[in-house]
Amino acid sequence: MALFTYSRLSHLLTVSIYKPSVSRTGSGIKHGAACCVLLKRCQRSVDSKALQERQRQQMARGLPKQKPITGVKQVIVVASGKGGVGKSTTAVNLALGLMANDPSKSVGLLDADVFGPSIPKLMNLKGNPELSDNNCMIPLTNYGVPCMSMGFLVEDVAPIVWRGLMVMSAIEKLLRQVDWGSLDYLVVDMPPGTGDVQLSITQNIPIAGAVIVSTPQDIALLDARRGAEMFKKVNVPVLGLVQNMSVFQCPKCNHQTHIFGSDGARQLADTLGVTFLGDIPLHINIRETSDRGQPVVVSSPDSPEAAAYRKVASAVVQRLQQVSS
Repeated sequence: MALFTYSRLSHLLTVSIYKPSVSRTGSGIKHGAACCVLLKRCQRSVDSKALQERQRQQMARGLPKQKPITGVKQVIVVASGKGGVGKSTTAVNLALGLMANDPSKSVGLLDADVFGPSIPKLMNLKGNPELSDNNCMIPLTNYGVPCMSMGFLVEDVAPIVWRGLMVMSAIEKLLRQVDWGSLDYLVVDMPPGTGDVQLSITQNIPIAGAVIVSTPQDIALLDARRGAEMFKKVNVPVLGLVQNMSVFQCPKCNHQTHIFGSDGARQLADTLGVTFLGDIPLHINIRETSDRGQPVVVSSPDSPEAAAYRKVASAVVQRLQQVSS
């Protein structure tokens, strides 16, 4: 099989960006201009509510139609309002926790953070994905979880210097040109923030629900709230909030310290009217196993830290059942 490399992807993205689009033909431009003229003429003859409804319908026609990912039953996005709150570590251990709770379920992991991919390191994976007979990328697999990431296509220290259009095209290929096989869940590690990538993903594929990760710190909670509100605006169910780094327990004296505050995410969940999915402690075992590419759920399955992630995974499944019913 052929290998899918960064240079090949860059070439495909450049070609796709500058490839003539049907929607930009002369007739399309003329049609768009005619609609604008017609809309201006109608503004004087219709009331405000009718005009707003007309604009809403035109906006809806302009959005891409959501199309399921082949072979994937449910997509779960793991997001955060800002970086540095442990979102990727949570996404990895959530995927492994889903499998640990029910080994009959198949789970995949997609790294949608184009500029800062973390999944290759966290899952101890290296190499370029091979191409299937129909030119789809074949995910790399470890711990029974197929994974796809931009990190598989670039060197570890190589920067990805792309403008918005190329980023959007890359996301499209990660969504549509990966052979996932058959999956019960696809966990998507989203980039931090509420920008183009988040909107592109939510508009292109049906999402079963979003998990918001935050520390209890006030400054992190502000951005977590923005993230939750964004998903509500684009009609993606918010499954709930995960409070990461909730408490530090001294390994010598077992004294507990709330370094980033206490119960901030729980209180935010109550304010937003969403479910609180659980606490993840600030523990050296989580950090060390993540750095080694051996997530705590598989490397220390009997530890309290692994139990915390499995509890969150169980709460996510319960919320998915509530949302779909």
